[in-house]
Amino acid sequence: GESNAEVTVKVFSSLTCPHCASFHLKVFENLKKDFIDKSIVKFEHHGFPLDLAALNAELIVRCSNDVNKKFQLLSEIYKKQNEWAVGSDIIPINESIKKIGLNFGLQEKDMNKCLENEEMQDQVLNERIEAQKKYSISSTPTILINEKKYTGNHNYKSFKKEIEKLL
Repeated sequence: GESNAEVTVKVFSSLTCPHCASFHLKVFENLKKDFIDKSIVKFEHHGFPLDLAALNAELIVRCSNDVNKKFQLLSEIYKKQNEWAVGSDIIPINESIKKIGLNFGLQEKDMNKCLENEEMQDQVLNERIEAQKKYSISSTPTILINEKKYTGNHNYKSFKKEIEKLL
């Protein structure tokens, strides 16, 4: 969405969190069509990884330079969460995440560089720490609408009503 949109929605989520995936797939997709694409709402995804698999998936998302592709990749990662976010061995998890990335124009060597980039890892983790301090995040997803915590239902109808109050 436009940076000067009337409403800004920030979602702090972990890419291995089933509730985050549900919110993204059920609410974000509709929000995009009804508000974001019309420049009424600005949407910000903020990585809040709760485990190594979520951190690595976040790194792959950030590997893309194209904002639209990033959100398409994010949606696909959420759609396929129950396929890649399984088990405790990070090697097959990374391979599964990279397979998704390949479908969005990312190159394997670039994704490997992103996964090994300690600076990028530190950036994601520091953003998580700062968000934790600033917004007192205790669970994911944590959703802010114009800097105010949204505590309503995670269905589109309820969320849309909250957005419409601000327009």
